[in-house]
Amino acid sequence: MRHFLIVGLGGFLGANARYFLESWALKRFGSHFPYGTLIVNVSGSFLLGLFVAIVMNKDWNYELRLLVATGFLGAFTTFSTYQYHILQMLHEHRYLPALTYTFGSLLIGFVAVSLGFWLGQKV
Repeated sequence: MRHFLIVGLGGFLGANARYFLESWALKRFGSHFPYGTLIVNVSGSFLLGLFVAIVMNKDWNYELRLLVATGFLGAFTTFSTYQYHILQMLHEHRYLPALTYTFGSLLIGFVAVSLGFWLGQKV
């Protein structure tokens, strides 16, 4: 039961961080392109890579891993929202933004997780 509560706490914090960041991006950049989801997924990828690299070869507390990786970052990142935005753009016949978002997110997310992992190994 304790682990469920730890994941739940991380999820609560991650979901609220996601809401805050997406709200900020919407106000800053508008709603024509899902910048908030892109920013959340790229930064979440970076943070996951960084965290995993830091704790991978260390004897860190398992509950901290549950709190950060499973709870916080699991709720923070938004793969299902990412998929929905692609579908929405396709339904609106906005093919170039849909393709740009689809492959841009994959590429930038991969670079972010790689950079986070690399940086985490240096710490």
